[in-house]
Amino acid sequence: MQIYLVGGGVRDLLLGRAVRDKDYLVTNTTKEEFKATFPDAQEVGKAFPIFLMDGKEYAFPRGNSLEADLASRDLTINAMALDQDGEILGHPRAMEDLKQKILRPASLTSLEDDPLRVIRAARFYAQLPDFTPHQELLTAMERCGRSEGYEKIAADRVGQESRKALSAPQPGNFLRLLSRACCLSPWFIELKNAEDITAGPAPFHNTHVLGHTAEVMDKVAGDPLLVWMALCHDLGKCETPHSLLPSHVGHEKLGEKLAEQLGLRLRLPSKYIKAGQKAALLHMKAGRYPELRPGTRVDLLMDAHVTKIMEPLFKLATADHGNNFLCQAKEELNTILKVTLPEEDRNKGAASGERLRQLRARAIT
Repeated sequence: MQIYLVGGGVRDLLLGRAVRDKDYLVTNTTKEEFKATFPDAQEVGKAFPIFLMDGKEYAFPRGNSLEADLASRDLTINAMALDQDGEILGHPRAMEDLKQKILRPASLTSLEDDPLRVIRAARFYAQLPDFTPHQELLTAMERCGRSEGYEKIAADRVGQESRKALSAPQPGNFLRLLSRACCLSPWFIELKNAEDITAGPAPFHNTHVLGHTAEVMDKVAGDPLLVWMALCHDLGKCETPHSLLPSHVGHEKLGEKLAEQLGLRLRLPSKYIKAGQKAALLHMKAGRYPELRPGTRVDLLMDAHVTKIMEPLFKLATADHGNNFLCQAKEELNTILKVTLPEEDRNKGAASGERLRQLRARAIT
């Protein structure tokens, strides 16, 4: 029996990165022999044998050999195996592509064999921003993106890969590569034409909606929820009538619905969906917070407070507009939360709510 560390674990080890995912490949044995040697291993694979043991995954090779398994993987830099003696075996181009920092498919059919790899390739570009997508990868992504299989990927798998990209060092690369390879549709169809729409009038914007969105995502990297909010904040601009360009009047409300639609399609947690909606709806107000009337500031603060997105919303606004009003917003939130209704104004339904809003607005005037 031979057990190899394979895939991203070997890649990260050679790059000097922390090895988070440790997947193993088992050869020169049968499934029954493996189960006899490791009775605690739990079989979970359906298409081919996979076992879970101590939080690690042990798989049997696709194609019945180590070489065939490596050739069937997604990218060359992930097609490597480290044996128990420290020897590395891999795809013929793996080491050179790792050295040259190139993202290249392991074979001509790598992506079509599993269309989710289109999304994974974009995710790797976000996680390895100093790597360059090879033309072979772009061609394969574009070809696979036009296939029926790409449209039929299980939505939760696309969502899982997308969330990994949101946690990456340069998450904007996720959208950049999907757009460059014409693969935004159908999963990110809200942004399909984003490269054709100016982000706004000069001097406030000098790029298109997709470029601006990716830039803001990169600015807030490190907080996946905030990165998701950045992805959603300007979705409404993709629906602006051409007669109104380069302005985007009303894009906030348009974006709220699109953010919900996108989040539901990717099967994201409700926390993400709600945060994306609020990012689209409220980011402009947060970006010009001191200019708002006291009552509008109260409404904004309470909405952000109740939905628990106060800090990320104002951090998004800072990345988007350049102005940081978080401290002022926090101080005023503390002020209005201390305001209470006089006894005579309580238990009057909507009238009580409006009276409390007035008192809160007066407190921060």
